[in-house]
Amino acid sequence: MTPQEIAEASARAMWNDDSASQRLGMSLDYIAPGQATLSMTITDTMSNGHGNAHGGYIFTLADSAFAFACNSYNQMAVAQHCSITYLIPGRIGDRLTATATETSRRGRSGIYDIRITNQDGDHVAEFRGHSRTIKGTHLPA
Repeated sequence: MTPQEIAEASARAMWNDDSASQRLGMSLDYIAPGQATLSMTITDTMSNGHGNAHGGYIFTLADSAFAFACNSYNQMAVAQHCSITYLIPGRIGDRLTATATETSRRGRSGIYDIRITNQDGDHVAEFRGHSRTIKGTHLPA
């Protein structure tokens, strides 16, 4: 299998078991080795006391993109550390897109930057995730 085929097969295997992303209405829009793009529409049930997108949902979208990017090599990986900076509020009805890009992968550790934008291309948030590989693969040997 090519690296792209491995990334696609790993993503399919993960998506099948990812009820959180699916039930929040996320879509997996793009996958490649070390990269992933997921999107989600903010609904009124995802709003906070200010009438904006609750930051936890924005974080969850970014975390899902991070997960698909760092698991794209058929090696199970988990989050070791994540942080997010919110730049502007997400609004009810916004279609948010989280684009994950690998910035470093050495040994068992990886660093991924995830940019979250809205349907107008406005930069909503920036997320950085540190991954750690664990035993196991997504695809049978």
